[in-house]
Amino acid sequence: MSTYYPRTKDLTRTRKSLTDSPPSSPSATDKNYRHERLSRYDSSGESATDKPLGRTSSYQRRETRLAALTRQEQDSTAKDYKKMYAEALHENERLKSRLQDSKQELAKIRSQLEKVTQRHDRISERSSVLESEKREKQALEKRVSDMEEEVKILTELKSDNQRLKDENGALIRVISKLSK
Repeated sequence: MSTYYPRTKDLTRTRKSLTDSPPSSPSATDKNYRHERLSRYDSSGESATDKPLGRTSSYQRRETRLAALTRQEQDSTAKDYKKMYAEALHENERLKSRLQDSKQELAKIRSQLEKVTQRHDRISERSSVLESEKREKQALEKRVSDMEEEVKILTELKSDNQRLKDENGALIRVISKLSK
């Protein structure tokens, strides 16, 4: 509203300066001024500002202009709000789709992690089974080596026994010859 007052004062000053100066050739500003001045007079030749109704109508025109301006501002802000709302909805939809994608990716990664964990468990089970099998194998190998040692000893004992039997038989023959 404050922007309208200085303009009105400037127009009044311009009008006063035009009326004070002697008439010269009509310029564009003079024609506009004359047009404004003529439009302020009604058909009877009286100034519209002299009448109370004319004054009211100028106030009404100013109020109408101000109301139109505020309506335009309200419409533009309403449009801005609508635009901002539409942008917010679009942003929300975009974020929802990104969230959904992230959830799907998270589920995929979780399933992969579960598979890897199961595989690791199986491998660790296998490794524990392999370890126990290694221990059993080592125990069996040790037992086999012990048995091989025993077999060696037994074969040596058998050979010693056979040798002793042969010597014993030879001694028995020698003794029987001597006793005859």
